[in-house]
Amino acid sequence: MQGWLFLTFIMVGSLVGVTGMRQFFVEPLSDLSVNAIWFVLQILPLLLCLPAALRGQLKGMFFLCLVSTLYFIHGVLIVFDPELFYWAVAELFFSLALCAITALFVRKLREFNATHGADEPESVEPNT
Repeated sequence: MQGWLFLTFIMVGSLVGVTGMRQFFVEPLSDLSVNAIWFVLQILPLLLCLPAALRGQLKGMFFLCLVSTLYFIHGVLIVFDPELFYWAVAELFFSLALCAITALFVRKLREFNATHGADEPESVEPNT
């Protein structure tokens, strides 16, 4: 299960990276402080889910799966802009990959907890 967590964090970091590159280098706002605030607001949903995902909690991974759909929707909206096409394709790829990986992680964690007799599936066991 640690491999799934690693892939999840790679996808989260990639989404943050694509958002940052687009925000600061491709479509920067006029003021740097406003630009930084807007960037933080854009990645805030990922940041809010990250502590629970770092612990491997079922609820955190489920919310991370749901949050990835926000980035997918944003990628669909900007894919029709010719200047942002490749950035949108990257955002679509990373958001879909994050959604798939977290959904599989939630499924595997529920199966693991069901076979090991855990009543309340909470987090990844350190030995897995």
